[in-house]
Amino acid sequence: MPRTSNKAWLWALLAAAFLVPLLRDAVPDVVSDYRLFLVSTMMIAAIAVLGLNLLTGFNGQISLGHGAFYAVGAYVAAILMDQLGWPYWLTLPAAAIICFIVGYLFGLPALKLEGHYLALATFALALAVPQILKYKWLEGLTGGVQGIVLSKPEAPFGLPLSEDQWLYYYILVVMVLLYWAAANILNSRSGRAMMAIRDQYMAADTMGIDTALYKTVTFGISAAYTGIAGALSASAIAFVAPDSFNFFLSIKFLIGLVVGGIGSLAGSVVGGIFYVLVDNSAQALSTFVKNDLGLQFDLSAYTVFGILLIVLMYLMPMGIVGGVTHLIRSLRSSLRGTPAKEHQAAAKQRA
Repeated sequence: MPRTSNKAWLWALLAAAFLVPLLRDAVPDVVSDYRLFLVSTMMIAAIAVLGLNLLTGFNGQISLGHGAFYAVGAYVAAILMDQLGWPYWLTLPAAAIICFIVGYLFGLPALKLEGHYLALATFALALAVPQILKYKWLEGLTGGVQGIVLSKPEAPFGLPLSEDQWLYYYILVVMVLLYWAAANILNSRSGRAMMAIRDQYMAADTMGIDTALYKTVTFGISAAYTGIAGALSASAIAFVAPDSFNFFLSIKFLIGLVVGGIGSLAGSVVGGIFYVLVDNSAQALSTFVKNDLGLQFDLSAYTVFGILLIVLMYLMPMGIVGGVTHLIRSLRSSLRGTPAKEHQAAAKQRA
């Protein structure tokens, strides 16, 4: 597909995304505050998955602990708003900076770890952070097991928007800016160095790329993205508690990444949508199985995640975005009369 066509589709999607909340009063049964809130959580999840994608998909470092950075970002925002009275929008750069520092410092010892050893180290981080947040000496800041209750931000300047409408626009703008920033990073010299480290670590080192610097900085940027997502969730949900950031949150981010498409920016958005949809639909699906199908067993969110992951990996091993892209190319080859194998060979030559 030509680049101009891609841009046209992108602008059309953005225009539609900005117009949808305005239909709340016209079609309240279709565009309700709850559904706007649901889409907002999808965009937050997409930002978190995008952060993980920068690290795993584009730099080749495996992480099972990004839920920890999400928690740090959420608590930074909650503490600043609750105890220091900061405006919600000012907590985003604060969460990004603190999470970048935490990610960068964690990335320094992680330089000596590769593959499953790095995954185990990040796994330990995901287990430790929720317990640290419950620590009695930090209860004055974190609220302990009871967490922190916040208020949803209202629309500024007297805009005639509900809280959920305003949050939708706020999160959408942040997501678009972060997506644009990630695309520019990946298209720069630094982005090419990141992907060179992912593809051939020793060759990149031989070519003079400072692999240690790029890996730690990428870890920091990835943590900053996920921390921003956590800060947005604190404003959107208006509540943070340690048990909301357990280890399975990190696993859900990783599942969203794999399902959407590793190494694909668009796959991050699809992965975020998938994660929230499955998480919110598991109970309804379990009720359908028990009441309508007459099967007496419960389907938890983790069961649904597992089943869908197995099916999608069998049907689309490159993720949803990769599978759809391959399907479109195959259809184009068929319409042009070009065999699919010849088309793939031509694509490899161009690459």
